[in-house]
Amino acid sequence: MPISWMCALASVLVVSGVSFAGVAALALNTQRQQQVIFLMVSLAVGAMFGDAFIHLLPEAFRTAESSPAISVSILAGLLAFFLLEKFLLWRHEHVPHYGDCIQPVGYVNVIAEGLHNLIDGLLIGASYLVSIPVGLATTIAVLLHEIPQEMGNVAILLHAGFGTTKALSMNFLSASLAIVGALLALTVGTYVTQLPAILLPFTAGGFIYIAGSDLVPELHKEREPIKSLQQMAAIGVGVGLMLLLLLLE
Repeated sequence: MPISWMCALASVLVVSGVSFAGVAALALNTQRQQQVIFLMVSLAVGAMFGDAFIHLLPEAFRTAESSPAISVSILAGLLAFFLLEKFLLWRHEHVPHYGDCIQPVGYVNVIAEGLHNLIDGLLIGASYLVSIPVGLATTIAVLLHEIPQEMGNVAILLHAGFGTTKALSMNFLSASLAIVGALLALTVGTYVTQLPAILLPFTAGGFIYIAGSDLVPELHKEREPIKSLQQMAAIGVGVGLMLLLLLLE
């Protein structure tokens, strides 16, 4: 196996392992855990909006040949995740449930994050095809980007009703699509170079939909001024982390 393949696969395995970044919050007692999840959902809102508007969309417009096509892809992402959640809500109401009931936003988030991780894998694999230093630089950028995002993802899944073990396993399943993306880039090479350009704005649309339609309304259920300020601070931290990554990439 070529050294570039070995490095790329090792990189995406590390990136996938970052999906357990939120496990530290789970070691807390139940009351403290709820407080952490409350702040982590706010962090996820900031990270999703920041990722979409600061990273995904600028990169999409930078690499795209047609700006209207990017705009259509963003709208397609918004509409696709709206329809997906509409279907899950319909199923949620009409199909009998046994045991704990999972809110549709949990599954929608897993799919959106899966697409995002697939893109990360494609970018890492393609970077290693250029050179090992370029691949390492891309891996570091992805890792720095994923840590705050994955912590928020675990909080969203727990908030949606997943148990601890299932939340971690679903988040890891989503993260492991980075391995699929890297393998695609390594095996198909130049044939998938246009795929990130298509998926970036689509995924951005999904993130905007989840953060704006599902998570922000949840945050509005909290009316206490102090906790509302904490929410705003956590959202600001999420956006700030995405801005900080521009200096490190």
